[in-house]
Amino acid sequence: MSDTSAPLADPHIAFDPSEGRRDIVVLGSTGSIGTQAIDLVLRNPDRFRVTALSAAGGRVALLAEQARRLRVRTVAVAREDAVPALREALADRYGTGEPLPEILAGPDAATDLAASDCHTVLNGITGSIGLAPTLAALTAGRTLALANKESLIVGGPLVKAIARPGQIIPVDSEHAALFQALAAGTRAEVRKLVVTASGGPFRGRTRAQLAGVTREEALAHPTWAMGPVITINSATLVNKGLEVIEAHLLYDIPFERIEVVVHPQSYVHSMVEFNDGSTLAQATPPDMGGPIAVGLGWPRRVPDAAPAFDWSKASTWEFFPLDTEAFPSVGLARHVGTLGGTAPAVFNAANEECVDAFLAGRLPFNGIMDTVTEVVAEHGSPRGGTALSVADVLEAETWARARARETAAKFSEAVTSSVTSSATFSEEQPAEARA
Repeated sequence: MSDTSAPLADPHIAFDPSEGRRDIVVLGSTGSIGTQAIDLVLRNPDRFRVTALSAAGGRVALLAEQARRLRVRTVAVAREDAVPALREALADRYGTGEPLPEILAGPDAATDLAASDCHTVLNGITGSIGLAPTLAALTAGRTLALANKESLIVGGPLVKAIARPGQIIPVDSEHAALFQALAAGTRAEVRKLVVTASGGPFRGRTRAQLAGVTREEALAHPTWAMGPVITINSATLVNKGLEVIEAHLLYDIPFERIEVVVHPQSYVHSMVEFNDGSTLAQATPPDMGGPIAVGLGWPRRVPDAAPAFDWSKASTWEFFPLDTEAFPSVGLARHVGTLGGTAPAVFNAANEECVDAFLAGRLPFNGIMDTVTEVVAEHGSPRGGTALSVADVLEAETWARARARETAAKFSEAVTSSVTSSATFSEEQPAEARA
């Protein structure tokens, strides 16, 4: 695809195209990506073997069962207080006298696993805590199947500085789609990338109509089953903003040539328009099996990794322009992506705090992006331009989280005060004044 230096993700380059069975380390094994990846491995034992697993530590029974089924060497948990329960769960599932896997614990456990001996590291961790394992896997020379978009969002320059051509295979459905479609031509022939969005549960609503949406409504995604944070990001379209930044970093395409289009059916996962007028779309029914298989198996495909369309049945595929007034998150993401440096980290961290506040009932839906916008504006242009260190990222995130909490609290107080004032006016004014 590249006509100059290779971009981070290049479908024409296989970092290690070994033909034998690949050893896989799965980070975030009890999450959505991790559980689906393990199912794929278990269905293809001739292609893959999982050697180690990591998880946060909140679902030790599932983690122990995964370890037993896969016969892994090592299990890691981020929470050290989860070790006794994990050890007990492993003992319950393994036979008497059968050796248990090694247990690693602590905030650096996943990072240690990422550098362990294997072919591919699947980073399915959610959040910016996935950056350190990403850097460790790349430094150790592993192929990185990347589902942790925050690694690129908050640490793009750090990742670009150490990744070698072909070392990263994207696992997000949109970026796996772009990756496959880009195989049809060179980067010089690409006119634009088109990232598709389902539109979330609120497609077609105006900003005013979004003001009172509830937690339950926002969590009811029409086509995808995901964790709560990612689902809310889909409702605000923050996930599309993050994906635009990610596409820019992965494929080295300017922001002005990356477009977002709403596609409610979620059949077309993204498209590439070439300079001859051709558009190549990658399409499957909504299912993460295909992108995970691309990440683990590239350049060879995994048979029956995902369901295919039944072309004997009629179907309708729709595409709509993005409503940037109701969903300003994509435009704000382009802005912070252009600024670079710590700006994307501030955007991401502030959003995570605001999503938590919304889920806890402390912030209205529109308040998420209003608060993030205010925090990003206060941060301004990042110091040092695009030069970045891990310490810079951590400092920016800490500041952004604190400011987001403070700003969200003030925003919530203002809304509460406004509602109270309106109620008082309604109750205290005489009937002729209220008419």
